[in-house]
Amino acid sequence: MPPSCQIGISFTILQGTLKYTLVPVLGPVAPLDMTLLEGAVGLEDLVLLEPLEQEALLKTLELRYEKKEIYTYIGNVLISVNPYQQLPIYGPEFIAKYRDYTFYELKPHIYALANMAYQSLRDRDRDQCILITGESGAGKTEASKLVMSYVAAVCGKGEQVNSVKEQLLQSNPVLEAFGNAKTIRNNNSSRFGKYMDIEFDFKGSPLGGVITNYLLEKSRVVKQLEGERNFHIFYQLLAGAEAHLLKALKLERDASGYAFLNQKVSRVDGMDDASNFKAVQSAMTVIGFSEEEIQQVLEVTALVLKLGNVELADEFQANGISASGIRDGRGIQEIGEMIGLNSEELEKALCSRTMKTAKEKVVTALNVIQAQYARDALAKNIYNRLFNWIVNRINESIKVGTGEKKKVMGVLDIYGFEILEDNSFEQFVINYCNEKLQQVFIEVTLKEEQEEYEREALADVTVPFCGTLIPDFLPRSAPWLNISTLLPLFGENPCFYG
Repeated sequence: MPPSCQIGISFTILQGTLKYTLVPVLGPVAPLDMTLLEGAVGLEDLVLLEPLEQEALLKTLELRYEKKEIYTYIGNVLISVNPYQQLPIYGPEFIAKYRDYTFYELKPHIYALANMAYQSLRDRDRDQCILITGESGAGKTEASKLVMSYVAAVCGKGEQVNSVKEQLLQSNPVLEAFGNAKTIRNNNSSRFGKYMDIEFDFKGSPLGGVITNYLLEKSRVVKQLEGERNFHIFYQLLAGAEAHLLKALKLERDASGYAFLNQKVSRVDGMDDASNFKAVQSAMTVIGFSEEEIQQVLEVTALVLKLGNVELADEFQANGISASGIRDGRGIQEIGEMIGLNSEELEKALCSRTMKTAKEKVVTALNVIQAQYARDALAKNIYNRLFNWIVNRINESIKVGTGEKKKVMGVLDIYGFEILEDNSFEQFVINYCNEKLQQVFIEVTLKEEQEEYEREALADVTVPFCGTLIPDFLPRSAPWLNISTLLPLFGENPCFYG
């Protein structure tokens, strides 16, 4: 497979109850005799592939990729190979083309899948869910935006409907600014999971929706791998804010002056942070954020940046116990003014820990390392709360009245499986989530189908599979020890994961 492409994204439609899903399993590709694929070059549906083996499947995807055919069916499932370039296969012309045909009548395309889901919802009165899964960098976020843009283009018209559609679409640039970042493999990687329910009336016109977010990568706020960036909004704010706004926020335009942004990658090829900042401000206005709310969001964003520049120094108490203090009082004073605390109170909060007993409060000094952890924890939690507030504020604007009868189309865009040089606890949780999606695949495409064959007394078609999720490091002799019992231990003992 050419190094410039990425396989591993799949699209799933769940109709009413779980119906179809696929999570591709990739492995090393052995040399393949091309005669095995004679007549199958460009095959659009891999169900028809002979021989139906992994080597032949991957080789077919490679051949189609070389012809810029990035979409391929496996029955009712769509596989996409990320081309890492813009292809002329999207837009109004293609939307108009696919809306008038059924799933298999035209070449495989994400529009065909979105159209099948929308028509089933509108014409058959069946709730839909599209799962988008794949490795990190496979193009899941762009795929979810294409699904939403297609549905917005083909559903009802009218002033109110258009307003709802615009609010739903404009939620994307806002959430991308605060929840996406440049990683080694992807310049616009989602660093959170998102499930959006789009709610429709009986005519198929959108009424509104609700967004549920999962697993924001809070650690990125204070630390990034070499060659990666923090969340987009920090760079957009510094690059795109007008001079008077930067002055009001007490910020400097140079990103290298902020400790949380010091990975030497302040700019990304093909990404205009300044214009994107203007787009985010415009999107927030369309969604319904007031000018005061936008200003408050930017103030909290600036606060997080400033926390990273709080320098801590070693100090020693009279009894010789190691303690810490603030090296530069000016920065802590600015932060205190922004959150309504004087600098002494804020320094005490960062450099000491208070424990309450039944009779008294005990104040313990923190050394420099502990104080740095406290500072970083404060920054991460402030940003996490800001992100959750933004999601809730968007939901307030796009929510549907309780009395209206509605049908739902859900779109799931969640982290891809990640194997980094240093996997953290967050990667553990992300990858566990992906394993759970793999279990959905097993349940739906294998277990339930085989059970139906048995009920119908059809020919025995058995596919061996593992039906339980047991990591290799857990002893099978102790069934009580599983992920469900381990996860609470991580919460109680943070030393397990640093």
